Amino acid sequence: MNNNKYTIKVENEKFGILLNETFMDPTQFKLFLKMVNGCLSLQNDLTFFNGTDFLVNIPYRFLKDSIVLTSTEYFSVSDMIVTKSKMEQQV
Repeated sequence: MNNNKYTIKVENEKFGILLNETFMDPTQFKLFLKMVNGCLSLQNDLTFFNGTDFLVNIPYRFLKDSIVLTSTEYFSVSDMIVTKSKMEQQV
C-alpha cells in the first residue's frame, strides 16, 4: 500500500512557524488550501476548528506577511515500519 503525505506550513518572519499541518487525505488537503487561498484573496482571518482537537486562528495582517509552503511526500507502509523500528531502537 502506497500513500502520499501532504504538508502545509505557514511561516512568519516575526513569529516563526504559525502552522505546520500534515494531511493523509488529498481532498482534505485541497479544501484546506482553498480555505487559505480564500482568506488571502478576501483579506479575512484564517480561522478553523475541526470540532474536537484542532483550532487555528491567524489574523490576516500576519497571514499576508507569511510564507505559505506546501509539499507532498511519497511513502509506503514499509517506510513506516522502518521509521518505527528506528524510533524503538533509540529508546
